[in-house]
Amino acid sequence: MAAPGHVIGSTTPRAAPRGTGAPRSHPTGSVAVQPPFVRPRSALSAAAVLALAAALAGCGSGSSSSDAKAAGLPAAGSPGASAAASPGTASGTPSASASPSADGKVLMPTGPAAALTKARDTAAGPIMMTTLNGKKSGVSGKVWVWLPPEYNDPKYADYGFPVLTLYAGGQSNGYNTWTDDQLPIQVADEDLVKQGKAHPFIMVMPVQNLVSNESQTLDCSDIPGQPKMGTWMSQDVPDFVRANFRTLKSRDGWGLMGASTGAFCSAKLALEYPEQFKAAVPIDGYFNPDSSFWKGHEADRLANSPDVLVGQGKADVRMLATAGGATPDEVKLVKAWVAKAAAPTKIDYYEQPGGKHLTSHFKKMIPDTLEWLTRNMAGPSAP
Repeated sequence: MAAPGHVIGSTTPRAAPRGTGAPRSHPTGSVAVQPPFVRPRSALSAAAVLALAAALAGCGSGSSSSDAKAAGLPAAGSPGASAAASPGTASGTPSASASPSADGKVLMPTGPAAALTKARDTAAGPIMMTTLNGKKSGVSGKVWVWLPPEYNDPKYADYGFPVLTLYAGGQSNGYNTWTDDQLPIQVADEDLVKQGKAHPFIMVMPVQNLVSNESQTLDCSDIPGQPKMGTWMSQDVPDFVRANFRTLKSRDGWGLMGASTGAFCSAKLALEYPEQFKAAVPIDGYFNPDSSFWKGHEADRLANSPDVLVGQGKADVRMLATAGGATPDEVKLVKAWVAKAAAPTKIDYYEQPGGKHLTSHFKKMIPDTLEWLTRNMAGPSAP
């Protein structure tokens, strides 16, 4: 990637993505609004059933924003890079030494096994889908899951894998850009695994809202009087993953990434739950909750604001925040937020040259964001 511009001094970000000149529903290519995408609930093929059976085996048994003038995405070994974890080997096989501490041990599936159906095939394997009825939140919503090919390789039957939760832009109900061809992160990850540049991540892609009407957005939060979406996303979804898949006990194996509204969610949840998540990548985001449901609940709104949380110095997490270089308001907003980071929170900043608030531009950053996450998260680990 080319080098970003220099970071300027801190200013107060505007309250919503509308300040970037972009709609909340992020556009696709030159299209202004993300079209709805209805996911088919097709039955499992025989091959998918076998893969799923293997996947579910065992079920039921610092001030500191980083150097603001760093050029490009921080490279391994640079001041902006973490040595917490090493990527997989060049052959694409999981690295047993990737875990950064004794806590990075395998957690076998606890069950009960969820009923998953195949949403679609990709060149890197199927994406599965289920409806998760959250026990802690009382919320029911769709969750998509992709398992890297290495997960079902018999050689790694006892390995735990890192989990990357992905949040889409806009309302993310009726469509999910991480599960269709718009943001083909699954294929990109497997290509990088084969090159020894990225971990094989379990990818989890939940909805963020229960309806498509943007006037009823839930801001990935437990807004008083509304469905507890924050609890569903921060507790029920990780519980579902642990129940069904081989993961890592340590938070070092758990990361978040999202674009636009999804960036807000990834930053917010990482700052709220540092005991749960190690790293997050908010892509071209905003950082102030702006749901109309917050009316009359200003103290609660501020308590759920990444713009406030980032400066409290309570979250030992690592983040990479990006902005599109061709969108001046967005650049200003993201830079100002990065400048507010208080230790132990650490944020790397990347400005995409010529970047706009478009899904097609987010797509271009996928390989580098995966490499950044690999440098800052634990990889697959043997017991």
